[in-house]
Amino acid sequence: MKKLSQSKYDTQSLWKKDHDHFIHPYTNFQKFGKEGSVIFAEGKDHFVYDSDGKEYLDGIAGLWCVNIGHGRQEIADCMREQAMKLAYYNTFEDASSPPAAELAAKLAALAPGSLNHVFYGTGGSMANDTAIKIIHYYFNLLGKPNKKKVISRNLAYHGSTYLAHTLTGISSTHIGFDMVEGLVHYLSAPYPYHRPDGMSLEEFCDQLVIEFAAKIQELGAENIACFIAEPIMGAGGVIVPPPNYNRRMWELCQQNDILFIADEVVTAFGRLGHMIASADAFEIQPDVLVLAKGLSSGYVPLGATMISDEIYDVISTPKKDNPYFSHGFTYSGHALSCAVGLKNIEVMEADGFCNHVLEHGPYFEEMLKQLEEYPIVGEVRGSHYMLCLENIADKKTKTPFADDIAIAKRIYYHCKNRGLIIRPIGSLNVLSPPLTYDRSAIDQTVSILKESIEATMSDLRKEGLWH
Repeated sequence: MKKLSQSKYDTQSLWKKDHDHFIHPYTNFQKFGKEGSVIFAEGKDHFVYDSDGKEYLDGIAGLWCVNIGHGRQEIADCMREQAMKLAYYNTFEDASSPPAAELAAKLAALAPGSLNHVFYGTGGSMANDTAIKIIHYYFNLLGKPNKKKVISRNLAYHGSTYLAHTLTGISSTHIGFDMVEGLVHYLSAPYPYHRPDGMSLEEFCDQLVIEFAAKIQELGAENIACFIAEPIMGAGGVIVPPPNYNRRMWELCQQNDILFIADEVVTAFGRLGHMIASADAFEIQPDVLVLAKGLSSGYVPLGATMISDEIYDVISTPKKDNPYFSHGFTYSGHALSCAVGLKNIEVMEADGFCNHVLEHGPYFEEMLKQLEEYPIVGEVRGSHYMLCLENIADKKTKTPFADDIAIAKRIYYHCKNRGLIIRPIGSLNVLSPPLTYDRSAIDQTVSILKESIEATMSDLRKEGLWH
């Protein structure tokens, strides 16, 4: 075991405090009550260390977000310097700070087209809530108050605040919670692996576009405000849509006065080899762009909603009855967070992270693709540093394992025991490592995955759950 520092942690005490008082996001309370949490205490580049000193490859970058890697001295120095100058001051109405102004200008320079205006929040959920709220406000000001409905997709993930959770199309996460009734309508996920037998990718894309056109006809374009989409779906399964899907859906929006929101919380800031993927990778020009995660590489909470000149010109025109834009948060444009976001982008550009991902991403995909040789791996998919294994019980029928077998969790636990953190989601194992991942890390990851898949198959056979 390697210890990153000389710090000593009382794991048992920390475990108990965490277990007794911390309500974790997306907790499985059946397991948490017995097992509690692993206490991750330190990190460096693409490695993390638990409180007992065990080293792990961080195959998920914390949660899609530690793009520049753990423990960057430049970020720590930036945080200290900004905290000593001005950690926080409100940005309501006529107050701002140098980092908030500088980061806004930098994001405007990075974003495609006329996306020149930034509203800050503290994460992706808040940024998506803000996007919908601004769009509704925009259409109200244009005298189109009926344009309220939002089109999302099955398996989409857009957050878990009340509105963002409604935008999210992962139905299992809705169980027991109340969603916003009648506001959001869901289209089919653009899921090529599960398209009808015998259907080409081109035909599948046609079918999805036809479905969207039919939904517009059903609801009426005059009642639809926007379509929200991750260019590659993340938590829903790293679903890469068929070629030209994003472009054709965007074109349909343009034809029907429907605004297009690109949720790039995961795909931006290098994960696909581009700072912003919409235009460069998918040839679309969103009206609204949502950013978080890699914006600060997870060092501080930070999100951003970017809107076009066209939307801004409407919402910024003074109204006689109420000149205020009545939306905002205490931490909008937080000076320390914006300073970190700006420094994070500077590090990404100086160290050539996008080129690194473009160079090593295809190798990562190629090496992981080898895992399709195993009978329980139905498909390896994704792009560059955003990848996924879909595990199945029968390759011919694509039949999944029963939920109680917890196939992805089994592989996850074998990986963790061998020093690799991946993410289990249902029958899926997701990889989204820091962009510092090099060939050595890729090879080590694939090697551990092979051992873990083999161990899982052995376990299933011994338990009589698979043959």
